[in-house]
Amino acid sequence: MGNNSDDVIYICDELFDFTTISAAFFILVFILSITGNSLLLYILIVYESLKNSTNLFVLNLACSDLMFTLTLPFWTTYLLHHWVFGDTCCKFMTAAYFVGLYSSIIILTAMTVDRFITVVLHNWPTNSVKRQRFAVTACVSAWVISTGASLGDALNVKVQTHWNNISTCDPHLSDTVTSVGYYLQVSLLFFLPLIIIVFCYSAILKTVLKSTNRKRHKTVVVVFCIVAAFFICWGPYNIMLFIQALYEPKGCREQERFNISHNICQIVAYSHCCMNPLLYMLSKKLQKHLLHILPCMKE
Repeated sequence: MGNNSDDVIYICDELFDFTTISAAFFILVFILSITGNSLLLYILIVYESLKNSTNLFVLNLACSDLMFTLTLPFWTTYLLHHWVFGDTCCKFMTAAYFVGLYSSIIILTAMTVDRFITVVLHNWPTNSVKRQRFAVTACVSAWVISTGASLGDALNVKVQTHWNNISTCDPHLSDTVTSVGYYLQVSLLFFLPLIIIVFCYSAILKTVLKSTNRKRHKTVVVVFCIVAAFFICWGPYNIMLFIQALYEPKGCREQERFNISHNICQIVAYSHCCMNPLLYMLSKKLQKHLLHILPCMKE
């Protein structure tokens, strides 16, 4: 709220509580993501060649998803109770959350650029060794950049204990300018890669449609599904974050609708971390590996 004497503070006691629903979904996502991404990592390391650039990207994506997933039990506890883990853990979990998110975006962008170079710029002198070097460089850069970007987010949060002895772990945004700047960083690291990816896939689609041998580009379909799933899941939530920085609901009913919309978008966004294993299983080769593992798991 601003400092204007005309501002009205609404005390809403009967808002629909989405807490239990969100917490239940977070626990479900945690279980599915840990299982799916661990299985995907095992298949990639044991059965697949990591000299393949796409496999290398997917391996790092699985690691990003697992890092993000490991923060979910902490946010679930926070939702159901309050922040009981202290200030250091608050900063560390915030950093891990954003490292997982930012690294995923950068790796997905690099995957798209790799497909763009292979399919559209096929006259470029690229071979498997150069593509592998590009993939390694891109993945290392993704982790370095995401770690650096997350430091600001981690330093921006702090644990505050309120009058009712309830502790919170939230961004310490002192004014509107700081608030907008905080959400702008999150949005920029989402929408800028989106623009790059849309440009690359427009050119890829145009090239594939002209090609007489479309089966040769079947990897494009898998990569496109992985990229599309990320932006479909995270898009609405990032839009909500940006609106949150600029918009103040008027009245209890409007506040309730905004809270429900925010929580639904958050559940959809967080559910993304268990999507990649399902999408990557579109590959028939990985389906065979999975069928080979399952009897071993029963023994």
